[in-house]
Amino acid sequence: MLYLILPIVFFIAELLYFRIADHYNIIDHPNERSSHANITIRGGGIIFILAAICTAIIHPDYWLPVSGLLVIGAISFADDILTLSSKLRLLFHLIAVTIIFFYLNIFHFEPVYVCVLLYIMVIGVINMYNFMDGINGITGAYSLVALGGLQYVNLYKTPFIEKDMIWVPIIACAAFLFFNFRKKAKCFAGDVGSVTIALWIIMLILRLIFVSGNWAYILFLAVYGIDSVLTIAHRVWLKQNIFKAHRLHFYQFLANEHKISHLLISSGYAILQLIIILFVVFNTRLSLAAVFSISLLPLILTYVLVKPRLMKWN
Repeated sequence: MLYLILPIVFFIAELLYFRIADHYNIIDHPNERSSHANITIRGGGIIFILAAICTAIIHPDYWLPVSGLLVIGAISFADDILTLSSKLRLLFHLIAVTIIFFYLNIFHFEPVYVCVLLYIMVIGVINMYNFMDGINGITGAYSLVALGGLQYVNLYKTPFIEKDMIWVPIIACAAFLFFNFRKKAKCFAGDVGSVTIALWIIMLILRLIFVSGNWAYILFLAVYGIDSVLTIAHRVWLKQNIFKAHRLHFYQFLANEHKISHLLISSGYAILQLIIILFVVFNTRLSLAAVFSISLLPLILTYVLVKPRLMKWN
């Protein structure tokens, strides 16, 4: 019954939010850095805050990680409306990540240098997810695939968390995609969507890694990771400020300069990630190094060899 009620709740919540956003002018105006041409409601990803609240109501024992999600979701929604300073955002991100680390018992089991590295990794993933949220459908579709893979592992291989901690965001993703996975989206996720679901997913992945001892599960974010890391390297090589908005991601060249359908690109990223997830999940013989190499090298070669040609064809 719960799984029938939640989709209805999320759909109604989104429709109500559209009215509020329209009334208070919470909209996204296209600019020279955008990959869209129409004025669109921003912050549709607020549905992930509602999803977090629902999980805490259903399973009160998970109030601690939900608190972290609400902290980062609240500051991100405020940023969508007011455009806050980067220092203030970072402070709240660190608070939210610290709450998640307390839930994962990282401070109890890991030495200081590992904690520092994990802070860098998690903050990096959050920003990666935010930067990659630039075209219709990409955040929802990619997150749906990552969450689906995590739920399969949770149900059939290594139980690591209460299943509703994954089912609820999956349902929220599906509801969000109904409004976002369109040629002309009804809404964008906004920072509140991309940042909140990013922290949710990396929290689940870390939980799975600590329970299973298998770092291959970090590859559930491989496609986003390669695009983001190599784009940063490209911008450093071009002597650009990596903290400013840009249109140098691989997917942005496909969408903006070569006019490939947003939905086709979003589907392609999700399918590529799904293939890697299936490889990681069903691998039983290869070493960790081999799994990383087979998963990442084709992505790296594609980026390095194809992107320069895309730039020349522009």
